[in-house]
Amino acid sequence: MRLTRPKLTVAGAVAVLALTGCAAEDTSATSDAVPVTATGSLEHIASEAGCAPELQTDADEIRQATCKNTDGQFILATFATDRGQREWINGAKDYGGFYLVGRKWVAVGEQKVVTALRGQLGGTMEVGTSHATHTG
Repeated sequence: MRLTRPKLTVAGAVAVLALTGCAAEDTSATSDAVPVTATGSLEHIASEAGCAPELQTDADEIRQATCKNTDGQFILATFATDRGQREWINGAKDYGGFYLVGRKWVAVGEQKVVTALRGQLGGTMEVGTSHATHTG
C-alpha cells in the first residue's frame, strides 16, 4: 500500500490529537542530564524508550507506531529523509502537541511524557501551535 504525503500528515495529525488534545502550552523544560540523541530503527529507539512498539504505518517514507512505557503513551515515528521528517512535523504542529525531535525520528505525546522521554532519548523539544480559542 502506497501512502501519499498528505495522507501521512493527516494520519500523524489525528494521532497527535488523540494523544495530546488541542491545547499547546509553553515548555521551558530543562533537564539536568540530557543524553546524546538516540539514533537507529524505530524498534531500537522504542527499546531505548522502554516500550514495545505497535506498528501503525510501515511505508518507505515513514514508519509510525504507538508506544507506552511507565511515563505514558506516545507516538513514535521514523523517517527516510530529514526533509520528510520536517514536512511531517510542520504539518502536525498545526494541531498542537509536544514533540521530541531526533535525527529522522520524532516522539509525540503529552508534555510530561515527552519531557521524560528526552531524559532517555535526548533530542530537542518542540511545541505545536493551537489555533483553538478557549473561553472560560
